[in-house]
Amino acid sequence: MWTRKAKSGPIAAGKKSSTAITRPRPIGERTLDAGLVRARALALLLALALVPGLPGIAARAAQKSGTPAPAAPAAPAPEPPPPVYDASLQRLAEILGALHFLRGLCGEDDAALWQEEMQALLDAEKPAPTRRAQLVARFNYGYATYDSVYRTCTPNARRAIALYLQEGRRLSADIRRRFGQ
Repeated sequence: MWTRKAKSGPIAAGKKSSTAITRPRPIGERTLDAGLVRARALALLLALALVPGLPGIAARAAQKSGTPAPAAPAAPAPEPPPPVYDASLQRLAEILGALHFLRGLCGEDDAALWQEEMQALLDAEKPAPTRRAQLVARFNYGYATYDSVYRTCTPNARRAIALYLQEGRRLSADIRRRFGQ
């Protein structure tokens, strides 16, 4: 089978590009890209690793030779489930982040207090790494939500502060009342 192949190289202005007729290479003459070879080798290794029985074959061979089979790595312990009040705590973290931004925007002296309160909450709660990351993300979300909208303190920003202070008090009292010790 014959194919047309464009000649490579610069084309002079005003000249049409010419094409040459070439024949395809026979199968034995094809060259493979190094990346393709590596990808195929990796796919083959992965497929072999997933074949049932192959790990057992290696273990049986090690037993026959007298050398101990390598121990399988221990799976990490699963994280404990979040507490039942986690949704309230996530919302409280978001409120703390919003207050941290809004109080600073409106020139209040206690702007840093809200970040300290968040740190105290994390220290008291001692959450697992995944849950800690979620709480921090919610704090940052509360901060970023208002940071993206407000540049100056407005009456609406002051109303949001009042509402968040009220909701934060209610949430913390509810968590303490229902789940405190």
